Amino acid sequence: MLSGQRKQAILALLASEKQVQSRDLSQRFGVSEDSVRRDLREMAAEGLLQRVHGGALPVSAALAGFETRKSVQTDSKRAIAQKAVALIQPGQIVLIDGGTTSAELVRLLPATLDFTAVTHSPSVALALAEHPRVEVILIGGQLYKHSVVAVGAAMLESINRINADLFFMGVTGVHPAAGFTTGNFEEATVKRALAGRAAETVVMASAEKLNSASAFAIGDLSLASTLVIDTPPGEPLRQALTAHGVTLI
Repeated sequence: MLSGQRKQAILALLASEKQVQSRDLSQRFGVSEDSVRRDLREMAAEGLLQRVHGGALPVSAALAGFETRKSVQTDSKRAIAQKAVALIQPGQIVLIDGGTTSAELVRLLPATLDFTAVTHSPSVALALAEHPRVEVILIGGQLYKHSVVAVGAAMLESINRINADLFFMGVTGVHPAAGFTTGNFEEATVKRALAGRAAETVVMASAEKLNSASAFAIGDLSLASTLVIDTPPGEPLRQALTAHGVTLI
């Protein structure tokens, strides 16, 4: 089997099984593990998969720039945000992550809802400035342009003074083995820290993020108390969520 044929077969396996192991691929194709690892390296460089120790996972499609992501899965994000809005109760302290699904969440907030929003996203803060009854706390730091959020030491120091009821966390991947992932090291650190300041963490994940992974781990699935989706997650992911005590909406 030629390298190109192996790569197509690997993509098909990833689509059906959601992960592959180098040793298994070597036996399946009758080639050395070195040949398989070379295939995986080349495919990772083309953005076709996410390499992990011993194999590979489907790559997240949610790694494009902010403006591009605004037009991806818009109906899905809107439906998810509508479900997530119902989780906010009057008087709560709510941490809101950056990202396009969070933008939908803010847009769908009822005008009568009264709560305090804490965010490290300038765009979320500006959108909330139009809301008549939401108090807004904007946390600053170095701007990570891809997601238009603040990161860094100053941001982490500020959130240590906050105890929130909810944290709406954005991710680029939700996978039964890799857990919650994102495409930037600093952003992964910030998300973990924010989750640590909230009584409950809610992850909103549109279809392209399910059963896929990015390079940097935020944490395993137990980091979230609730996952809000609008498409079936597949049985392996559903079982993993149940095992980690995550409520599925």
